[in-house]
Amino acid sequence: MREDVRCGVVAARRLAEGAALEDVVDTGDPATWLALDEGVRAQEWYYAPEVLPAWEGTGSGRRLTAVLRGAERLTESQLALALCHRDGRIRHRALGQVAGHPQLLPLVVVRCADWAEPVRERARRRLAQALDAHSAARLTALVLRVGHRYRGDFAVTLVSDLLCRAPKERFAPLLTHDDRAVRRFAHRLAIGEGLLSPAELARVAAHDHDTVVQSLCAEAALGAVSKGNVQENTEDVVGPLLAARSPRARSAGVTALRRLGRPEQAMGFLADRSALVRACARYVVRQYGGDPLAWYRERCADPSDAGLPPGAAIGLAECGQRADAALLWPLLDHPAPGVRARSVAGLRTLDATDVTRMRRLLDDPAPGVVAEATLTLLPSAALLPEAWLAGRLGTERPRWVRASAYRLLDAHGGIVRLRTAVRLLGDPDERLRARAELTVRRSGHIGRADAEVAELLQRGRRLLDGASRAH
Repeated sequence: MREDVRCGVVAARRLAEGAALEDVVDTGDPATWLALDEGVRAQEWYYAPEVLPAWEGTGSGRRLTAVLRGAERLTESQLALALCHRDGRIRHRALGQVAGHPQLLPLVVVRCADWAEPVRERARRRLAQALDAHSAARLTALVLRVGHRYRGDFAVTLVSDLLCRAPKERFAPLLTHDDRAVRRFAHRLAIGEGLLSPAELARVAAHDHDTVVQSLCAEAALGAVSKGNVQENTEDVVGPLLAARSPRARSAGVTALRRLGRPEQAMGFLADRSALVRACARYVVRQYGGDPLAWYRERCADPSDAGLPPGAAIGLAECGQRADAALLWPLLDHPAPGVRARSVAGLRTLDATDVTRMRRLLDDPAPGVVAEATLTLLPSAALLPEAWLAGRLGTERPRWVRASAYRLLDAHGGIVRLRTAVRLLGDPDERLRARAELTVRRSGHIGRADAEVAELLQRGRRLLDGASRAH
């Protein structure tokens, strides 16, 4: 049983014993309502009569049905259980008593997607009668979760309509909600209804942590600039976008510079850390007759330039020619690790890999440089001597050097891969050891007629069996 359902079972039992709803359910957490809905129907609660003392004895469906048919009003806790009951007739009757119990609206939302049509239709009528802008905002997170269910769209549509007509101050908390699904939903509504100004959209794109919200707001702000619909100072819109941490937001800001006729400002983003932003900057510069390639060549011409941004090296490769590799090779000795790493990536982009000149970077003190060099050398791994790579597997080496050596040895394939994996079966590095174990277990297809292969497989099985017994 899932942990959330298990919690729902516990909550159901406590409600059946007479506990108050607010003492059992975190009413602000949609997950607890969904867990309760499943927990009530869980077998070990549903068929255990001793957990239903509040319902006079057996706790069977027939007894509960009789209670609901009578004139007696159920308590809020009993109604909560009835709204989740397996018997659709009981759920249907319980919906007739929910008026005056606003705390139970979350369960009415759940019932709006009920599989039984009479229950579903009655729940929808009750929700439409009871819901207002305040409760709609409070229930949005749950409504969105239920909206993913079959026939779950009714509550989403109802809440959308109410929020679109609500005052902005009622809607505003949803824009900063902890649940990212709620923030996405709220921003889509706000953009569709024009509730946020371009400057507000730009600030959200610059500061929200969710990439979907960033994209929604950045594109909306850019659209406003492109259509000339910006009433504020354009710097209030473009400034936050250009300063944003998000590449999507920065790229929108750079693109907006074309509409504003500011290509010189776009040139400052030709060496941005993001490929998307660099591409947008090149587009803007070209639209005004500039030559990004000449700018990159000029910036990369001096390998002793300590202020060279890493983005300039990879930017040169992105729009340059293979002959431009001559400018990147000297940058492999640049003092800045970022420049060295981006230069390796640039050489790979230009397909100018030289195994002899590149392999020394596998011992670079910067992990990023080693990672880029490894990726560049993988297609040529067979040209790297096995013994030379194996010497970098020693535990005295930095982890990134060992991981690089193992990846390149693994790329050799065949007996080299198996030999390396067996060597690392007892390695103290958990990740390397796990990869080695997987390789050995999958190496049964290698020809066993070879004496060394047979010996390696036998030793590998022995080591794996010993490790299993140790655990």
